Amino acid sequence: MIANKLKSLWAAGKPAINGWCSIGNPFTAEIMAAQGFDSITIDMQHGALDYAALLPMFQAMRASGATLMARVPWLEPGIIMKALDAGAYGIICPMVNTAGEAARFVSYMRYPPLGQRSFGPTRVSFAAGANYAAEANGNMLAFAMIETAEGMANLDAIAATPGLDGIYVGPADLTLSLSQGRLAPGFDREEPELIAALHSIVAACRQNGIRAALHCGRPDYAARAIGWGFDMTTVGGDARFLAAAAGAAVAGFRKLTETAGADATKGAY
Repeated sequence: MIANKLKSLWAAGKPAINGWCSIGNPFTAEIMAAQGFDSITIDMQHGALDYAALLPMFQAMRASGATLMARVPWLEPGIIMKALDAGAYGIICPMVNTAGEAARFVSYMRYPPLGQRSFGPTRVSFAAGANYAAEANGNMLAFAMIETAEGMANLDAIAATPGLDGIYVGPADLTLSLSQGRLAPGFDREEPELIAALHSIVAACRQNGIRAALHCGRPDYAARAIGWGFDMTTVGGDARFLAAAAGAAVAGFRKLTETAGADATKGAY
């Protein structure tokens, strides 16, 4: 089968940049995948889409060569296995709070004898190439999301889960949970307690030989995170990029037309 390019990138000692799709549209996904991201994740948890949108989005992005992944809505075997069968090479699972939950998640990702994934790779058997059944276990990436105080308390045990490939940090929920609602949710945290938590996650991943990933809002913060030891950072996403570019265009127009109007008035007198 076609090898997972993220694994090759990391084996070469290089970090990865991940794109994020939360708009359920194949054309939007195709545009995102054409921008040069190493991987693209479709957000089935908070994104405006479901499985009916996931599959054609994977089809639209196949030619890009990016590693395609999905964040599933929850720790539930059916949707995890369907996302894999649709073509996902990696799954990001939200709200993993204990080692037991992490072990269940890993079991849904692997065919026997390493797990309990049911065999029926409807689309991915074509999209991933030949010999999928024999090679899939070694190519799929299982990322458990650490985003609660309970998850942080069980960090070392979660990171030590056999078969887990990495931890993906959700900073918004992690901020809400660790601060007990004192801090507003958001990306690119600067609070010392949040920075310390991120460093702890990197250390746990390093100790257990797995990858650390972080959701970011800005490229400069993502670059800092790579310097801290994160292996993959997500920078923005389709909805945020659309809003930012549209907002900048409108703001630029308002500013330029107001200036032009003032100059024209001066010239008339």
